[in-house]
Amino acid sequence: MFPYFRYVMSPPIRAPGHGKALQAALSTGVLQLVGTDHCTFNSTQKALGIDDFRKIPNGVNGLEERMHLVWDTMVVSGQISVTDFVRVTSTECARIFNMYPRKGAILVGSDADIIILNPNSSFEISSKTHHSRTDTNVYEGRKGKGKVEVTIAGGKVVWENNELNIVPGNGKYVKMAPFNYLFDGIEKADSEYLSSLRAPVIRSKQTS
Repeated sequence: MFPYFRYVMSPPIRAPGHGKALQAALSTGVLQLVGTDHCTFNSTQKALGIDDFRKIPNGVNGLEERMHLVWDTMVVSGQISVTDFVRVTSTECARIFNMYPRKGAILVGSDADIIILNPNSSFEISSKTHHSRTDTNVYEGRKGKGKVEVTIAGGKVVWENNELNIVPGNGKYVKMAPFNYLFDGIEKADSEYLSSLRAPVIRSKQTS
């Protein structure tokens, strides 16, 4: 029996055509960024709902694979530029979360969070080599070009030569203000909408 329960997520996995539509939307600017609702469970945890899908823990991996997949799928294929790659994976995310230019930019005063991606390096995704504590990977066997080889956080090299160089407590809480630029003008839009409403509302008479 195919272990379908390992790949239960929301929204569910779609047919290949959906992916092409999402790629087209990303390349034309309809979609502004790429993120992931990374939420992993091992096969034993997933199997809790083998007889009742309502009991299957919901979610799959995606955090570790995101940058590699976007590069290979979108940049290598020529659907977006290298600059677009930075925008949809970093800059726009920081702007929407009200963290720009502290995050999402290489500027004086920014946090110096940088990745170095080798476009000539290849990758192969596998549950045997990934770093999540799970025995399942939704992208199992996926190969491609473009691999993150160095990660710098706060000006310090934290990932290099496939080795993680951090200790507990390295992370810092980043307070984010509400209402990013997407809310600009929303008060005016609400005001115009409310002023367009008229009372009383006249409805046609019901016929017997």
